[in-house]
Amino acid sequence: MITKTPWWIRIPVLFFLIFGLMEYFIDSGDQPAIIAYPVTQLFLLMVVMILIAIELILKSIENVMFQTLSPAAQARYLANKNKKWEWTWGKEMYAKLTQSKAVENEGEIILDHNYDGIKELDNVLPPWWVYMFYATIIFGVVYLVRFHIAGGYDQELEYEQEVAAAKIAIEEYKKNAKDLVDASTVALLTEASDLKAGEKIFQTNCVACHMADGGGGIGPNLTDQYWILGGGISNVFNTISEGGRDGKGMVAWKNSLKPNEIAQVASYVLQFEGTTPANPKDPEGEVWIDPNAPAEEKSTNETPIEQATDSTTVAMN
Repeated sequence: MITKTPWWIRIPVLFFLIFGLMEYFIDSGDQPAIIAYPVTQLFLLMVVMILIAIELILKSIENVMFQTLSPAAQARYLANKNKKWEWTWGKEMYAKLTQSKAVENEGEIILDHNYDGIKELDNVLPPWWVYMFYATIIFGVVYLVRFHIAGGYDQELEYEQEVAAAKIAIEEYKKNAKDLVDASTVALLTEASDLKAGEKIFQTNCVACHMADGGGGIGPNLTDQYWILGGGISNVFNTISEGGRDGKGMVAWKNSLKPNEIAQVASYVLQFEGTTPANPKDPEGEVWIDPNAPAEEKSTNETPIEQATDSTTVAMN
């Protein structure tokens, strides 16, 4: 029994084939089956042992059958077994692609040129090189007709299309990349997960100056309508990021918090407005009115105030 593939290749190939099939057919969620179900480790160990046992059995059968052969048959068997494998198809393809002459046949293509004992061979161009050269000629003709004769599409149009596609991709990326936000693009976050994250950041970094209920301490009161550096999500984001007033304001948090985290805590801070803290600090700054807020419409149902008239009449004699 002659096998072209050695045992040290057959066993790993069969093992990993069985391992792949096991992972494919066993539903183990996000974890590999070998981790999610420890019993599979025992299964794979048994697989390895069975594969080794099969190889040993085949080797034993081969030895027994070899002993039953005649000496001449044994010699032929060993000669065939020890014969080196050759990739004949690959060699034939290589010879066709290069059309090179063997060293012993170079006398057929040697030229009369002799340069101090150095002679020249009349080798033909490799077919693969010739075919590629023809392919470039065909490509050049097609390119000439398509872009210089037919027209309708040139490098300028291609550039404009690529730039437009890149802008769309950048905008889509900015929507998903939350840490690209800044004071000019930040929007008020209302998702419960964002506000919860903002609360955690506030409790960790801000309660020492603003109190847990936002009533203020070293820092200003966050529950009233008064703001030192302006209210609204953009101003609050910028204040947290860049810091407060020079020398006596809040430090800049842009080196400690990511832009998305600053947006989360800024959105959480704005929730304090209108609440009633336990010990509110006196207002600081000025009342901030959102310039983008819609103007309040005057009520048209207001009853005009009638002018009071003196109903007292003076009797004239």
